[in-house]
Amino acid sequence: MPELIDGNAGLPSAAGLLPTVLVLDDEPRSVETLTRILQDEFDVHGATTIAEAEAVLQREWVQIILCDQRMPEMSGVEFLMRVREQWPDVIRMIISGYTDAMDIIDAVNQAGIYHFITKPWQPADLLMKLHNAVKLFRLQRLNEQLAVELKLRPETLADELEQKRQVLRARFDWDLGIVRSPDSPMNHTCDIIQHVAPFDVNVLLSGESGTGKELCARALHYNSLRQDGPFVAENCGALPDELLESELFGHKRGAFTGAVDDRVGLFEMADGGTIFLDEVGEISPAFQVKLLRVLQEGEIRPLGTNSRRKINVRVVAATNRDLEQDVKDGRFRQDLYYRLATFTLALPPLRERPMDIEALAYSVLEDACNQLGKKVKGFTAEAIACLQAYHWPGNVRELQNEIKRMLVLAHEPYLGADLISARILMAAPEEDQPEIQLLTGIEGSLKERVESLEARILKETLIRHRWSKTRAAQELGLSRVGLRNKLERYELEQHNMQLPSL
Repeated sequence: MPELIDGNAGLPSAAGLLPTVLVLDDEPRSVETLTRILQDEFDVHGATTIAEAEAVLQREWVQIILCDQRMPEMSGVEFLMRVREQWPDVIRMIISGYTDAMDIIDAVNQAGIYHFITKPWQPADLLMKLHNAVKLFRLQRLNEQLAVELKLRPETLADELEQKRQVLRARFDWDLGIVRSPDSPMNHTCDIIQHVAPFDVNVLLSGESGTGKELCARALHYNSLRQDGPFVAENCGALPDELLESELFGHKRGAFTGAVDDRVGLFEMADGGTIFLDEVGEISPAFQVKLLRVLQEGEIRPLGTNSRRKINVRVVAATNRDLEQDVKDGRFRQDLYYRLATFTLALPPLRERPMDIEALAYSVLEDACNQLGKKVKGFTAEAIACLQAYHWPGNVRELQNEIKRMLVLAHEPYLGADLISARILMAAPEEDQPEIQLLTGIEGSLKERVESLEARILKETLIRHRWSKTRAAQELGLSRVGLRNKLERYELEQHNMQLPSL
């Protein structure tokens, strides 16, 4: 693999040798004067003849030539033309008391002169120009090295690209990329992804928000024959029709107010790959017609143009609505539904996957630790039990937020149940109702309902105080004996996290 390029490669540093300057003038006094002025900041070599100058160029690594224009053997421009052919990297400069316009034009055009310096010159100005010439030499050398590097890079870039693709394939693999337990309901979903992914058919994913529809869409893409193509995603429910049309199909400059530049649409960007249309059930009836035409014809027409462009994309759509019912109600076009739903796949909510919560929690925790730069070892058994007892109406997205919150609050190597939000600790298993309806959702007599709620309050308070009965009793206004009696009555101990059944 090529070595890294140093921006100062090929040049003496401040701690090393000085940049080399060759001064050529047929007047020895001029050479001496220039040498005296430059010698503190440059390694100066003087020459009064062309032969001496060429000898210096052959034995020294010269970065800059400062050459007089009028010399007996040949003009400075003629000499620098020869230098340009043999030593093209050297920065060439003319110094002359004659300011003939043709001399200047010839110097620039024929010899590639960097500067034409006229006499009388000022030492400070001359030094500044020479230092600028050194910078130019450095840039030329760096450009040459980059050109060599680029010639060597294609194979390296291809290898790096393939490595990144392998990482993506592993991350979104149907088997390893979707975290679950051995007896998870997601196993059936992953088996279907495995079988459907290689076939170039459109897929409609359905499920509640936060169930991992985009993850499954990426798994379909990275396990398909289009895996080397692009994967692009758009939330269709987040934009009005005109902006959504611009996002998906593109537009020409001036197509509408605010369209100051041409824009390539996501369908065109996804050509050869997969486009993921999230919340497709939210698009308006008018836009449904436009999307249907794209799927039928396999071509798009950017806003503001009359030309159409062919596209080759696989469409994976997702919705949290019941699109079949929307079709029956006339809200969603039947023909578009069947275009999108060549194959349908329903994702189970997290409340139907309690066996997956521990594995998901550790996976989310690893990502959160990398994201927030904070490391912990894991969860306590009590914390896992509390997470498993909750119904997770927000699904995996809610679980992610809760674990991030726990990680931010953590001061110990393991995340304990005391870090979990009170609303999660107080919630009834599989309860998916507002808190105001908590009591009405409990069956039984008044006494049984009150006892069930009391047990939940006791549990939440004890967990929050890390099972310190003294602090819990103080908060609840109970004596230690009274608290102990209630714990025995409800069989609430730290090793027993199950609440009395309702």
